[in-house]
Amino acid sequence: MTAEAILEGQILLIDKPLNWSSFQAVNKLKYILKRKYDLPKKFKIGHAGTLDPLATGLLIVCTGKFTKKITEIQGQAKEYTGTITLGATTPSYDLETEINETFPTEHITEALIWETTKQFVGEIDQKPPVFSAIKKDGIRLYEHARAGEEVEILSRKITIHEFEITRIALPEIDFRVKCSKGTYIRSLAFDFGKALQSGGYLSALRRTKIGDYSVENGISPEKFEKIITLE
Repeated sequence: MTAEAILEGQILLIDKPLNWSSFQAVNKLKYILKRKYDLPKKFKIGHAGTLDPLATGLLIVCTGKFTKKITEIQGQAKEYTGTITLGATTPSYDLETEINETFPTEHITEALIWETTKQFVGEIDQKPPVFSAIKKDGIRLYEHARAGEEVEILSRKITIHEFEITRIALPEIDFRVKCSKGTYIRSLAFDFGKALQSGGYLSALRRTKIGDYSVENGISPEKFEKIITLE
């Protein structure tokens, strides 16, 4: 890799670690590249799709002229694997917040789980979580939520291309989902629990693919730094 190649445009596949924000990951790469190649202070770099700090997996980072590809990449289908914990909910629909309500799970059978997944394949209406970065009246929803303010959240059309249950060990179920841009897996976990006449929240999430890009070809920020340092 050279300074010219970075400015001309590169697509970097990063395996984002747990508890890192997408912003932190991009900033780490920016620092590494600037230091190694003496790049201009404001050289272009950005990611194609945010991952929450509690999620791991594929973060596509574009540099230079390839930052123009970000919108195109973001529009591609995404694949995730993860775990839904049944019998409870949290305000954020994941582990960012504490459990606020519990529900029975004794009635949930494997057959009911398999049958319920069918409701979530195809085009469906989904409400984003109140703890999300979507703006309402110019303010991000999570800011309203943290201030204790109730806001009306409109549902939106999203598409679930595939929804597969890969392990059942109640109250946990593991899944693999392939979905359209704009899908919130946290909302899917919440809605799935509700459809089972119980509750559910997302307790683990990993993004495995965006379009034809796979996390199998990604590397951690630490490994990226080692590779760049040795060049």
